[in-house]
Amino acid sequence: MQTTDPGGNGQAPNNNNYNTNGNNISNDQGSSWSTLKARVLRWRGSRKLVLVIVAIALLLDNMLLTVVVPIIPEFLYDIRHPDAPLDSFPKEPPTLSPCEAAATTPWNGIDVTTMSYENASWYAERKERHKELVEETVEIGLMFASKAFVQLIANPFVGPLTHKIGYSIPMFAGFVIMFLSTIIFAFGRTYTVLFLARALQGIGSSCSSVSGMGMLAERYTDDKERGNAMGFALGGLALGVLIGPPFGGIMYEFVGKSAPFLVLSALALGDGLLQLVMLQPSVVIQESDPPTLKALATDPYIIIAAGAITFANMGIAMLEPSLPIWMMDNMGASRWEQGVTFLPASISYLIGTNLFGPLGHKIGRWLAALLGLVIIGLCLLCIPMATSINHLILPNAGLGFAIGMVDSCMMPELGFLVDIRHSAVYGSVYAIGDVAFCLGFAIGPALSGTLVKSIGFEWMLVGISILCFAYAPLLTFLRAPPTKEEKKSLIVGERSSVRYVTYQNEDDDE
Repeated sequence: MQTTDPGGNGQAPNNNNYNTNGNNISNDQGSSWSTLKARVLRWRGSRKLVLVIVAIALLLDNMLLTVVVPIIPEFLYDIRHPDAPLDSFPKEPPTLSPCEAAATTPWNGIDVTTMSYENASWYAERKERHKELVEETVEIGLMFASKAFVQLIANPFVGPLTHKIGYSIPMFAGFVIMFLSTIIFAFGRTYTVLFLARALQGIGSSCSSVSGMGMLAERYTDDKERGNAMGFALGGLALGVLIGPPFGGIMYEFVGKSAPFLVLSALALGDGLLQLVMLQPSVVIQESDPPTLKALATDPYIIIAAGAITFANMGIAMLEPSLPIWMMDNMGASRWEQGVTFLPASISYLIGTNLFGPLGHKIGRWLAALLGLVIIGLCLLCIPMATSINHLILPNAGLGFAIGMVDSCMMPELGFLVDIRHSAVYGSVYAIGDVAFCLGFAIGPALSGTLVKSIGFEWMLVGISILCFAYAPLLTFLRAPPTKEEKKSLIVGERSSVRYVTYQNEDDDE
C-alpha cells in the first residue's frame, strides 16, 4: 500500500527534509560554539581583559587588607574580656540623681568636690580600658605589619621567578593563597591564628602585585598608555581600600565576624575561575635578558621613585592600627564609625589614581609626586586636631588623594626607568616597587603601637609629616633622568620587532 502525502498527490514524503533540518540545527550549534570559541580567543589576546583581571585581583587583595581594620581591635578585646565586651561600656559617666546632686552641696554653700561610687567606678574602668587599648595597639600593629613583612621577603623571589616562568602562574598562585588566607580569617578565633592568616596573605599579595604590574608593563609598552593602565589598576586597589573598612565594620556590627571574609572568599573564587579560563596559566619564557635585581636596587633613580612610594604610604599605614583605637579612646567611636573613617581617604585615592594616571604624564610625574608628599604631610598634621568623626573627613580625603597622586605617578615611572636605563623586563622592578609599598606598610604599623605608647598619637604623626616634607625635594632628580643609549636602542629594537611580532601572532591566531 502506497503512503500518500497530506496534499494527496500520491507521492511518498521526502525524509531528506528532516535530515536537512537536523543538519541545520547541528550546524547552528556548531556555528554558535565556533563563535563563542572565537570570542574567547579574542578576549584572551585582549590587553583590556588583562587590565580588568589585574584590577580585580588588586581590589580583592586590598579589600582583605583593609576589611580587618575595624574588626580585629574590638574582636581581640572582646575575646579577652567575654564578660565585659567593649560595646557594653557606657560612653558617658552616670548622671547624678537630684538627691545625690543636692548632697554634694553643704549648708554653707562652699563647693565640695565629691563623686558617687558609680562615677568613680566609671572613671577607674575608663582608665583601665585606656591602658589596655594602648597595650593592644602594639599587638594590632605587629599583626597588620606581618603581611607587609612577609610580602617584603617574598618579593625578591617572585620578581626573578616571573622572568623564568612568566606572569600568569604566579598570578594564579596569588589567588590560591589569598583564598586560603580569607578562609582562615573567617574561622580564626585566636590572635595566633589571625596573625598567621595575615602573614599568609603577604605571600599571595606578592604574587598578585608583582605579576599584575609586570603583566601590564609588558602589554602596554607606550609610556602614556602604561600610565593610564596602571592608574586604572591602582583604581582597583583604591576601590578595595574604599570598600574594605566600611564593609567590614557594617558586616561585623550586624551579621558577624565571619560574614565579610566568607563573601570575600566567594568573590576570590570567581576571580580565580576568570584567570583560569582567560589567562590559562602556563610557563612563558622571556625573550630578552632581564636586568639583575642588584643592578635595579642600586640604581639611584629607581631608589628615589621607590622611596616616594614608601613615605607616601607610611602615614596611612601608621593610622590603620592606631586611628580606630584613638577614636574609641577619645570619641567613643562605634564599630561602623571606625570603619567609615577611612572612607573619605579611599574615595579620594580612587579619584587621585585615575586623575593622575594621564595627568602625571602631562605635568611631570616627579612634580605630581612631590606635591603629593607635601599634601600628605599637611593632612597628617591636621588629624590629631579632630574632636569628632566629622573633623576627620577633610584631612583623610586629602591624605587619600595625595597618596593616589604619588602611587599613580611612581608605578609607571619605575617601568619608564627600566625602559631607558636597563632592559624592558619588568618583574624585578615591580618587585622593588612592591617592596617599597610593603616597607611603608611594614614599618608603619610595627612602629605605630610603640610610638603611640612612648610619644603619643599626635607626635607620631608630626614625625612622619616631617619625613614626607624632607623627602619631597629629592623627586626633582626624576625630572630628566639620564638614559643609557646602548640599552635604550636595544629596547627600541626589541619593541619594534620581537614584541610587535609576538602580539601580531596572537592576533593572527584569533
